[in-house]
Amino acid sequence: MDVLGRIDGVVIGLLIGFEDGAPLVVFVGNPRETAIAARSLTGLDTAALGSEVALLFEGGDPSKPLVVGRIVDSARNRSGAAVIRDGETVTINATDRIELRCGLASIILEKDGRISIRGSQLNSHASGVNRVRGAAVHLN
Repeated sequence: MDVLGRIDGVVIGLLIGFEDGAPLVVFVGNPRETAIAARSLTGLDTAALGSEVALLFEGGDPSKPLVVGRIVDSARNRSGAAVIRDGETVTINATDRIELRCGLASIILEKDGRISIRGSQLNSHASGVNRVRGAAVHLN
């Protein structure tokens, strides 16, 4: 690699995903048009997605990023949403609202306890009892 293609010093990049457990990062000076798999000195998980990360480069090679840390913005409270996986259960926590959307379908959970399920067709199947309970139940 020529000296002109080197990156020396710390570069701030963005963690955008994972591929086979390796963090995928984008940064100014990226030699590719897509994210690059990086090695990391710090533990990263899905809660860090979208975070800025500090990058160094092995031998100054921009195709070999090394995540040295996650940028922490103390002025910004990032406690709004969290995903917790323990191998058996996936828990998604948010302070105001969680939305799952795909095409015309959506499931919305509000902090006040309201749940909205919308779609062009809704099917409910149960091998056991299928209960509908509420203070009032309105059909149609």
